[in-house]
Amino acid sequence: MRTRIVFKLFLLTAALCMLILGAVVIGQTVFFKQFYANQKVKETVKSIRNFANEYEQTPGSEKAILQLEQKFYDQYHVWITPLDRYGNMHQANDFAMEVKLDSSQEHPELSNKEIRIPLYHLVNQEEILGGKTPQLSPGMRISIYGVVKDSALIPYIIGKTGIFPPGTLGALTPAQLEGVKGQPFWENRQLEEQVNQYLHEKYSGTAETSLVTMIIGTVQAVHVPQDSFTSLSYLAPQSFFMERARAYQAELLLNPGIADEPSLQITDEHRNDIPYKQVVLRVKDSVGGEGYLFAMVSLQPVDDALNMVKAYYGYVLGFAIVLILFASYYYSRKIAGPLLQINRVTEKIANLNFSEKVPVLSRDEIGDLAKNINTLSDALHSRIEQLKQDIEKEKKLENTRKEFIASVSHELKNPLSVMKSCLSAVKDGVARHKNDYYMAALEKEVDRMNLLVVDMLELAKFESGTYQMKGEPFDIDEAIHDACGLLTLDMENKHLNLMIQVDQARVWGNRQRIEQVLANFLTNAIRYTPENQSIHISAREEGEAVKVSVENKGARIPEDQLDKIWDRFYRGDAARKRSDGGTGLGLAICKNILELHGSRYRAMNTEDGVLFYFYLHKA
Repeated sequence: MRTRIVFKLFLLTAALCMLILGAVVIGQTVFFKQFYANQKVKETVKSIRNFANEYEQTPGSEKAILQLEQKFYDQYHVWITPLDRYGNMHQANDFAMEVKLDSSQEHPELSNKEIRIPLYHLVNQEEILGGKTPQLSPGMRISIYGVVKDSALIPYIIGKTGIFPPGTLGALTPAQLEGVKGQPFWENRQLEEQVNQYLHEKYSGTAETSLVTMIIGTVQAVHVPQDSFTSLSYLAPQSFFMERARAYQAELLLNPGIADEPSLQITDEHRNDIPYKQVVLRVKDSVGGEGYLFAMVSLQPVDDALNMVKAYYGYVLGFAIVLILFASYYYSRKIAGPLLQINRVTEKIANLNFSEKVPVLSRDEIGDLAKNINTLSDALHSRIEQLKQDIEKEKKLENTRKEFIASVSHELKNPLSVMKSCLSAVKDGVARHKNDYYMAALEKEVDRMNLLVVDMLELAKFESGTYQMKGEPFDIDEAIHDACGLLTLDMENKHLNLMIQVDQARVWGNRQRIEQVLANFLTNAIRYTPENQSIHISAREEGEAVKVSVENKGARIPEDQLDKIWDRFYRGDAARKRSDGGTGLGLAICKNILELHGSRYRAMNTEDGVLFYFYLHKA
């Protein structure tokens, strides 16, 4: 058995560890990349929302916005920039050109208007500073090809007037572009491509309206920042980030449905086999204007990490397998030993042998199991002993029931015998002059049997456990006087003196039942008190209770019988006759009444008599 359980535990533990190891390897090589991407996007979106809160509360200062961008990049290594509703960067005033437009019949809202055109989408700042591209200087007449949106002009080509063929709107063929090389012009390639597609749809009849125009103007000034504190976004205008920003601006300008998309947009992008996540969040700026936060998240670090993990697994797997096999063997032996001991002891317990205990060798669940088995063994042993005692007790109860039935039979047999004798005498006509005597005897025995049956029913009701004693406040002194009044004639017949000393107190209980208890105690006192003696009744307050006592002079009760007098049909004097009165159930009924009241009671001997007392709670 030892070999089987150790082997099973070894196989199970080794298989489980191998499964966990395989799950970890598969999870990290297959699912970790997706998990990392999702977590990275969640964290980035959360941080972008925080950035949006700061951005919306930041005054419209270019320097403050640039500081927010720089701080965000340093903290999360994510490129981010705010865009206005046309896709232009808010903080581009330091890299822009001021132009005075000529009049335009097609767009009168732009006629003779001075505008500021951001240059970061059109030309590289470093190329301008280094003289690598022809410049547009102040005073030069230029042609601006752009998209008109809500009275705003967003250029995609700016060049010296006359260098572009008329009517092209910037949709130049490769040959035409070759012809204008060396001339001063700047272009937004992404927006230009979208315009070409738009123009193609327009002329083929699928475009709804014309958003593209050309307007001539005069350069007023060109602003190029000379210091290093410029936007992270347009330091490298040829970067993938700027390409995607220009592409999003083209969609924003030429795709009317993009404004109806959700406020948060996340798309997948790739550049040189490197995955990116493009995140766009619609926001409000500090003055309540609508805009967007545009961010690009690189997922390249996870690819590098996965490549390192794959190389690392080759060294780890061998060591992990050896460790798993060794740990599984040790674990199976460690677990199986206590289990075998527990099995041996439980076999003895199953055979009712409680002499051996399971040794508790650890403070873990197996140790707890050993303790519980020992506790179970003790409990079973105790329960078996208790069961034996209960069986003995049940036997005694059975004997008590038999004695009760015998007593009832005896109590009913005697009056029935007397009644039968009297009826026979009357029926046979023997001593007719004694018929009145026989009838009186019959009536007396019938009354006695009726009283016995009533007492037995009342006792059974109290002992059933279902009887509810209803109580109410009442004056104990009035109850005592009422109970005594019922027995005045009996006391006068024996010339007994009744001494009453009671305090006026209100108690809680069932007055009728308490008077029944008092009447029973008084009846017993009258029965056993010699003539010309006295009976004392008192009611004294003791704290929150009232003690009621009934004491009579006369014969005392043997000490060994004081607790037995409360049993049904118990007679302290075996020589007493039934003719002395009583059914033998009075004190048993009193006992049940007082217990239903939650009362303390007792009978005790005094110097020259017997004292019965009980307590009632004050109302």
